[in-house]
Amino acid sequence: MPDIAERAHNIAQLRALARRRLPRAIWEFVERGTEDDLLIGRNVSALQALNLLPRTLRDVSSRSARTTLFGCSQPLPLVIAPTGVADLMWHRGERAIARAAAAAGIPFTQTTSSTTAFAEIAKVASAGHWMQMYLWERRDLSWQVVDAARDHGADVLVLTVDTPLWPLREFNRRAGMSNPVRPNARLVGDFLRRPGWLASVIGRYMLEGGLPQFANYPAEVGGRVTGKVARVTNSASVDWKDVEALRRRWPGKLVVKGLLHPEDARLAVEHGVDGIAVSNHGGRNFDSSPPAIAALPAVVDAVAGRATVLFDSGVRRGADVIKALALGADAVMVGRATLYGCAAAGERGAAHALSLLANEIDVAMAMLGIAALDELNRDFVVPAV
Repeated sequence: MPDIAERAHNIAQLRALARRRLPRAIWEFVERGTEDDLLIGRNVSALQALNLLPRTLRDVSSRSARTTLFGCSQPLPLVIAPTGVADLMWHRGERAIARAAAAAGIPFTQTTSSTTAFAEIAKVASAGHWMQMYLWERRDLSWQVVDAARDHGADVLVLTVDTPLWPLREFNRRAGMSNPVRPNARLVGDFLRRPGWLASVIGRYMLEGGLPQFANYPAEVGGRVTGKVARVTNSASVDWKDVEALRRRWPGKLVVKGLLHPEDARLAVEHGVDGIAVSNHGGRNFDSSPPAIAALPAVVDAVAGRATVLFDSGVRRGADVIKALALGADAVMVGRATLYGCAAAGERGAAHALSLLANEIDVAMAMLGIAALDELNRDFVVPAV
């Protein structure tokens, strides 16, 4: 079989390979959104509706996409976003993506619902180990997870705040891919129709002793992927007082992820956060939210350089990364791209996804006539006619 680099020349082709390999229920969990399933497409189309205006006759023979994020220099303006179910994309998929991120020199963000222990990810996420967090109704249980992440050397804590209730992911519920997973006849049928995936992923886990479990939950929360988990994504009562409490408890860098309103960005800065991730959860939470790229400029203006601004949601090309940086983001979080790569070919596929984006970023820089990312500004971005 040809190498993954010969089979996929862009993220869209990696996506197609992932779709062919995965059971439909798992594919829909990764790929589909909520309600009428519109926002995921709007995230992508809103980025596509922005053009980049090249400058010419500039010496771009030497280019660098290097940037500094929270005091750490890295070769690309990328961070792996927190994404669930990576261990169902590929056997030990979370570690595969973390290793690919480390090889590319960029941080990896581990999810609250990770099925890999903090210590295991810490061993491989050598270019930055970030930890994503929700706050549950029992805050003391959340603090246990925060303290464990700190004790295992996590560099940055990412508090996701855009999920006060479980979203209306009707496609997932019908397929049995809720959280935790609720097996039904349709889910089992989907699995059986992908025997290669079933043997290489589920089969290997069973030979090792069973399905992956939520590895970092306190005992009171529960850990079985298919069992009872006594928690919701976020408590509906989470507010700015909790951000204050987290700021006091967490000694490292703190990012609040899921902000779209400029006033919320101003409040986040006032409450001492170090970074803001402009995100609509990749279109997976609330179908009536605006595309994240539409909200980015106003948030950047509200922050006014007082905090790092990350962008997330809809990125499929290196040029999308450049557009977000030109509009004021300091770096871009990517999630689905490396999930596609991991589903297609494990660590090699995730590494290939990052390589594709890196090459596209480099080409876009040359075409725009810039040799370094700090030359970007909003003058480079124009709306499509």
